[in-house]
Amino acid sequence: MKRSIYNEDHEAFRASVKEFLDREVVPNVEAHAEAKALPREFWLGAGKQGFLGLEIPEEYGGSEAGDYRFNAVLTEELSKVNMALPSCVGIHADIVAPYLVHLTTDEQRQRWLPGFCTGEILTAIGMTEPSGGSDHASLKTTAGKDGDDWVLNGSKTFITNGYSADLVVVAARTSPEKKARGITLFGVDTSLEGYSRGRKLDKVGQDESDTAELFFDNVRVSDADIIGELDNGFIHMMTFLPQERLGSAITNLAHAAQILDETLQYTKDRKAFGQSIGHFQHNKFLLADLYTRVEVTQHYLDQCVMAHTRGELTPIDAAKAKWWSAQVQSEVLDHCVQLHGGYGFMNEYRVARAWRDARVTKIWAGSNEIMKELIGRDLGL
Repeated sequence: MKRSIYNEDHEAFRASVKEFLDREVVPNVEAHAEAKALPREFWLGAGKQGFLGLEIPEEYGGSEAGDYRFNAVLTEELSKVNMALPSCVGIHADIVAPYLVHLTTDEQRQRWLPGFCTGEILTAIGMTEPSGGSDHASLKTTAGKDGDDWVLNGSKTFITNGYSADLVVVAARTSPEKKARGITLFGVDTSLEGYSRGRKLDKVGQDESDTAELFFDNVRVSDADIIGELDNGFIHMMTFLPQERLGSAITNLAHAAQILDETLQYTKDRKAFGQSIGHFQHNKFLLADLYTRVEVTQHYLDQCVMAHTRGELTPIDAAKAKWWSAQVQSEVLDHCVQLHGGYGFMNEYRVARAWRDARVTKIWAGSNEIMKELIGRDLGL
């Protein structure tokens, strides 16, 4: 079924993204994987193209598109290359951006947003902790008042862009007695004394993605670094989680759809017992099943994109999109590996890397089990 949510402007933007990726990224994927990070040249190039400032007001160097569909187009095209790209770019341009636009002061916007748009200031978000996982309300990182300063102590883990980031939005407990209502967000300059990074984490997949542990040892920040309201950080995080989960869902499906198309071509080209393997009834029926799942899921996600563009996407609908797309992607890519046979288990084949890269999507942005818990509560259970 033909998609109908994008217009000529969106498709022109898609063409510019694809051209940039074909020129600057696709030839360098192996180098990015070896370095376990995207080089700063990539970020500066993406900034020059205007890809990092879609949500940033024009006065600070952004394009302020005012239309989430442009974010969705960018995410879809990044996902066709590999899952590390939308992960890294999404953290910066799709997840951190709303915090820095909607919760900051004029001084903070002047300080951070111009570099954010150009790629000179790379960002990350520090929520997840070694003992917390999806439970952001149980943070152990603290920020205590000491004169005019706040002193940060604690650690974060699984932080995308964590090794390269210049600015990290850090969630810390400022009023322990208030529990979830005692968390504050800080914009932490990574050059500050006491801030340190652990190693680049050795992941099962997404080798191109810069993922690290972060440590705070008496890091001093000020009131001028607080993002949003004091002790209201948990509410702020919950406010912006639907966009994060929608972005994750868009990534999941676009990635799966791309690899499925490549697998379809493989089944047409690969011969066994005198015919293309796609002609065997089992494989033919399987591919019919997979394409139907992808297209039906795409229709739901498109409606979520439109709802979010209108400011109407609910946390529950975002949770549905996140877990279902992750599940569909997992099933599609597992079958794609099977259809490739032994070659599907070779890292030189995109399908093998895609299969590895996708596994984490049932865990991050809130595990699928947490998504179902949220949906179940909404059902009154």
